[in-house]
Amino acid sequence: MQNQQGQGVSHAVGDSKVPQKAQEKVPQGLEESLPNQVHDTGSGTSGKTHAKEGGDASIVPKGIQKAVPEKLERALPDAIHDTGDSTK
Repeated sequence: MQNQQGQGVSHAVGDSKVPQKAQEKVPQGLEESLPNQVHDTGSGTSGKTHAKEGGDASIVPKGIQKAVPEKLERALPDAIHDTGDSTK
C-alpha cells in the first residue's frame, strides 16, 4: 500500500535498474528524479527547463533545472523559479 510520500509501491512503468525493494522504500519524488534510462517512471520531461526565458527566469542552476522532473520545477514559487504558472 502506498503512503502519502509515495512509498510502498514502485512507480516504474518500464525497465528499472533499481532493486524492487528499494523502489518500494523510497519516496515517489526520488523515483521520478532518476533518469528514465535508469528507472523509467514515464516522466520523460527531464533534460529541459520549464522556467520562462529558457531557464533565465530562475535562480536555480540550469543543470539542476534540466535534471529534475517538471512536477518539481512547477512546485517551486515563481519568485525562485518562474514557470509562469499563475496557480502558485
